[in-house]
Amino acid sequence: MRVGVHVDQLFSRAPGGIGTYLRELLPALAEADPSLELVAFHARFPGAVAEPRLRELRGLRGLRVEEVPAGIRVLYPGWNLLGRPPLPEPLRALDLVHATNPAAIAPTGRGQGLVVTVHDLAFLRFPGLFPRAWRALYRTGLRAAVRRAQAIIVPSRHTAEDLLERTRARAERIHIVPLAASVERGAGEPERVLERLKVPRPYVLFVGTLEPRKNLVRLVRAYRRAAAEGVPHALVLAGPLGWHHQRLHRELTLRGPGQVVLTGALPPADLDALYRGADLFVYPSLYEGFGLPVLEAMARGVPTIASATSSIPEVAGDAAVLVDPRSVRELARAIAEVLADRDLAERLAMRGRARAVRFSWDETARGTLRAYRAALGGEGRG
Repeated sequence: MRVGVHVDQLFSRAPGGIGTYLRELLPALAEADPSLELVAFHARFPGAVAEPRLRELRGLRGLRVEEVPAGIRVLYPGWNLLGRPPLPEPLRALDLVHATNPAAIAPTGRGQGLVVTVHDLAFLRFPGLFPRAWRALYRTGLRAAVRRAQAIIVPSRHTAEDLLERTRARAERIHIVPLAASVERGAGEPERVLERLKVPRPYVLFVGTLEPRKNLVRLVRAYRRAAAEGVPHALVLAGPLGWHHQRLHRELTLRGPGQVVLTGALPPADLDALYRGADLFVYPSLYEGFGLPVLEAMARGVPTIASATSSIPEVAGDAAVLVDPRSVRELARAIAEVLADRDLAERLAMRGRARAVRFSWDETARGTLRAYRAALGGEGRG
């Protein structure tokens, strides 16, 4: 098979979970099927943005990179609504196109298959948490995906059910392909990284893009309530600033007990150190298609509190304390209880490690290849 994979999310200021998906999936696909010909394609981006990402892509074994000669403001609306402009000829000659983000459904040529990954339907469940322009792109892209794709990949059963409930997607075309923990685990002590980042111990950790869907204002309020009751930990929010982060910043300007540290975006080695140094990981997101950071924390044996909503219970199983993310009181109580109960924390750590090993990027690649073959009627051309 010859497959074109859309990788624009890697060029984003906040690549988020989709960026992680691409970084992990591309090498895993090449490993799972050495005969696979992968071509990464992207829109035109300014040189200062593009060059580091292009070096990263070109460093992947056997990967060819192609640029579509237009920017996303032209490409995405045209692709979703009109199926134009067409992809360049080298991309139209491939067997299959994989749209890895429903914001942009690239048009396919005659005889070409189309696979689309729909990571979640948060933009339909919580439209107010997304910028209007991106909400429109996601909606038109989702309609195009349902209409044009021979296979749709989703990371969880919850997302599959959302898709069937809210669109006219055909069940036989939906492939549930879970993700896996992504940040490599180091062996050394994290102290030097923590000192460089000015992160005090002990601390409670959140990892993810700082945006409204992650429910961080409630997390800060819950943490401060726990701190007022004697919890000595700091709260560390690790991740890039996302859309509409100003409300979080306003919350942080209010006086309150405890200490909140924002690290900004971090490279994998620093993230690994933060995970391994944490006493507790908290992920109170309102809605997730999967929830990669939950799995990353559990893989390192970090006791975890997470939302009892959307796909997160599928990922966490019985290895995390699940709470109502809209209840500041419930979240604060869970933080205080896990930090005070060493036996509970150790049970969560043990269950988390056992749960995380059930997920692997090798299996994600194999599930993706099955979706590719299904989109091509069972076998690839050529």
